[in-house]
This record gives sequence, C-alpha cells and structure tokens, in this order.
Amino acid sequence: MVKSVQVISKTQRSFPLSAEIQNGKLSFDFSVLDDSALESFDLVVTFTSPVKSFRNHDYTWVNVKQDRIAGQWVPKILLLENGYYVQPNQNIGYWEVNKRNPSVLLWRFNPEFSNPLTVYTSVQNERVLAQAKSLLPEKLSLSLLFSNQNAVEFSRSPKPFLPVVCFTDHCDFDTADSLKIQRTFFKEHQVKVTKGFFLHHFSKRADNASCENDNAELQLWLSDGHELAYHSLSQSLKKDEEAFADFYQFTPPFDQCPTWIDHGYQPYNFSLYQNKGLNERTYSAALYEKNIRILWNYIDSGTATLGVINQLNPDDFTLQRFSKGATHLSFKSKMGVLIKNIMFHYYADEKMILRYKSLAGSFKKMIQQKQLKLFFQFAQNFFALTVPLLKVFLFWPYFKNKPYKLAKYTPILFKHQLADKTFFVFQTLEMVDFRAALHPQNIDKLIQEKGLFIAHTYFSVPMAYHTGRLFKTPNTIDEKVAANFQYLSQKIRNKEVWNPTLKELVDFLSTFETTVLDLDAEGKIVVAHSAGIPNRAIT
Repeated sequence: MVKSVQVISKTQRSFPLSAEIQNGKLSFDFSVLDDSALESFDLVVTFTSPVKSFRNHDYTWVNVKQDRIAGQWVPKILLLENGYYVQPNQNIGYWEVNKRNPSVLLWRFNPEFSNPLTVYTSVQNERVLAQAKSLLPEKLSLSLLFSNQNAVEFSRSPKPFLPVVCFTDHCDFDTADSLKIQRTFFKEHQVKVTKGFFLHHFSKRADNASCENDNAELQLWLSDGHELAYHSLSQSLKKDEEAFADFYQFTPPFDQCPTWIDHGYQPYNFSLYQNKGLNERTYSAALYEKNIRILWNYIDSGTATLGVINQLNPDDFTLQRFSKGATHLSFKSKMGVLIKNIMFHYYADEKMILRYKSLAGSFKKMIQQKQLKLFFQFAQNFFALTVPLLKVFLFWPYFKNKPYKLAKYTPILFKHQLADKTFFVFQTLEMVDFRAALHPQNIDKLIQEKGLFIAHTYFSVPMAYHTGRLFKTPNTIDEKVAANFQYLSQKIRNKEVWNPTLKELVDFLSTFETTVLDLDAEGKIVVAHSAGIPNRAIT
C-alpha cells in the first residue's frame, strides 16, 4: 500500500526511509534526523492506491479535486481507492494532499506560517513574522495505521462533537460602569468570557478600569465563571526601567490566571521582550513563576463577518468570502474594509501595512487638519500600494479563493518553547462587528460545521465608526447585538454549542497530543491511550 517514504528537512535535504508495513502499521524512525531538523520537516508518503476521500474539518468526507489540508485540531483520516482507511497513531502535525497528485500524502511538522508569531524589532518596533519553536519529543514514535474496517475521530468538545465559541476581550476601553453592564449582560445570557484586565491604574484615561481600582468588580467576574487574563500590566507606557520592575515584581492578584494578552508596545510583552534585550531564560522563568502559560501576540486569522466565523475552515479566510460577507456595508465602507483585509490578512506584509497606516493617517490629517505638507508622503505611499492592490483586483479570479497565509494551516493553538519552558500560543478571529459576526446565520453555520473560533474583541469600544459594537451608548447595549447574543445563548443552554473560557479550551485541547491509536488483533483501529476525549468510529 506504500510505494515510498521520504523525509525532507528544513534545509531541503531529502532522503528515503524504510517503508515496510507490518501488521497494518507503518512506523517511522526519526533517529536519522538531527536536533535542528526536528524543528521542521516533512514526511512524503506515496501510496500504491490513490486517495479517494479526505476527512474534513467538519467531520464529513470530501473529495480531493481540490487541495486539502488537515490542521492540528481536525481529523487526519484518508480513505484510499482500495478501501483502506489511513490515519496516524497520534494526531499531530499537518496533512496535505495535492489535487494534482492524490497518491501522495505530505505529513508536515512546523511548516512555514503554521505556527506564526509576531516579533517586534528595531527602534521603530517593526513587526516581523517568526515561526514558533516546538521541538518534537526525542523518543517520538509515530506511525500510519491502515485498516479496511474503520477509522477513529475525536471531538473538540467535552460533550461530543459540538462547535466551540470562545471570547477573549481586550480591556482597552473598560470603565467601572461598563464592566458592570457587560457582566450583567453576559450573566443574563449565560455567556462566558476570558476578560482582559490591567493590573495597574496607569492610563491616559482617568476612568480606565484596572485591578488596582476595581478589584471587587473583577472578583465578581470570577464568581460568574469568567476567566481573567492579563492585558499586559497597564494601559499606558511607563519608562522601560519602571515597566521591567512591574513585570518582575508583581504578585498575581488572582488564583488561576494563566493567560497573557499583549497590549501596546509594553517592553515586557511576549512580542517585544527580545527587542528590549531581556534574557529568554530569565523572561520565561518569570512567566512560569507567575503561573502564566498561555500567550497571545497580535495575530488574527481574519476579520469576522457574515460567512466568516470558523477558524478551522481555511475557506472562511479568503477575499471572496470576506467580500460576500460585507455586502451589508455601503460601497465606500466595503471597499475600505476589503482593502484593509488585502493589506493585513492576504498579504500580511508589515512594510505594506505600515505604508497603509501612514497613507490613512496622512490623508486624515490633510483633510481634517489641512496639513497639505503631507501630500508628498501621501502620494509616495499611495503609489507604492497601488501595484499590489491593482494586482489583486485585476486578477481577482486567481486571488479571490486563496486562503490567507496565516490562516491556511488554521493555527488556533500551538506550543512554543522559550528556553526550557513550554507555552501555548493562541491565534484569534478579529470580531468588531457583532451584528454581522454573531448573526444567527453565522451561528448556524458554525453549528453545522462543528467549527471553532477564539474571538479577539473590544466589548467596551465606544467609537461610532465601530459598526456593530456591543455598546450603543455608554450605558446601553445595541438591540441587534443583544438579539444575536440571545440566539447564541439559547444554543449554549440547549447544549448545541460549547462556550469555554480560553483556559478551559486549552486544558481540553492540550490532551489531544497524549491520545494514541493502535490496531487490535482483528485489524480495527482502536484507542490505545486516551485522556478522556470523546471519540467515535467511522466506517
């Protein structure tokens, strides 16, 4: 059933491996790889029989008439033309099948953009993309299992095969009053949130909420079942020396507070600590000492709108899908958000993004403040961005259905090694328009696909240009947004949707790696070791 197996290291060095199947199992010997190769490599498996069907992210069979990818948290199951099911003994890495060569399986470990990180460099804090460092275990024992009887797939939720809705909220605009209104609203709808908080009251806004001033209110959030997460330590920047003292010396104000969400250009942020010269070992030890294990650092799969909601589905993160979902906007607004998505998500190129921000800023100042001296800067950025934008619009049929490069592998949650410590990094879905993003049509889509999202929200944002925001006025909730939450609430209460905090989601998904499959004496694929994840056999 297997013609050949090759391993390709990150240096593109290729060499064959033994491809002998014994008792329905093809085991791989990774002793041929050195330590550096273990960071990123591909297994290329050529079958004697082509792939007939591919198990999709929504637990359905799909054909291979288009390229298929199975990410970290979706089934990795193939059905060959000869009737054999193929799946790994451990659900790790990424599977790819190319439509032009359906007899070949590419089993990839840490390919480019599969586990992306934001790193800020230089004095100007220029953003670059890096890849998470996640070494495979030295005694890795991976194999492919072949059975003509069944395969086994696992649930992403404790109650079997439910969609997952997880909210992480940035507290940039929280006040004491808005915190109470939000908490009352979420309690009424029985929705759980991972709520960011500032530890210190150091802000350009006097009414900004913080743990220093609003500890009692934050304790009530915990009592209601929410999770609290550090949003750095203060809303505004301090001098580096003061900021570092805050970071190394603060005492966690709450038990079970493992999540850190980067905010601004705080020098101790996960995305910035290297640029500030902090020692990696010292930095990671400080996080561990404060029981911080889960990190976020400025990467979204895309922006939620109608039809864009499922982070497990790369087809949600294309220009075509976003364009269709933005039809409720005026032509001017739609073009604005589409161009922003081309810059931020399709190209995801920092030089383009900086030019785009500069273009928007100079245009605004020219119009509103009559600063005509900025015309040259505006024109320079305008012409620099014209070519890549025209390229997309002129060749729309080619570009429209290509998944964004940071969403292609659906990197929702992955490990990252800092010195001798291991952390989980999560990627989010930007959610600013709750009228569109949480429309019942989207909730139904998520349920049908048994999908998942980790929302990146600003529940208390007050700016009028944020269409579909939660707060209609400083003291009232938008009626249409409330209706959407009511619909979601009913689905949660009916146990049609799982709504965990981020910590609960990470605790559950992190057990996937310890689940092991094997073949029994009759040639059936069975669970050899499980941490209690619900599963089912498929035939």
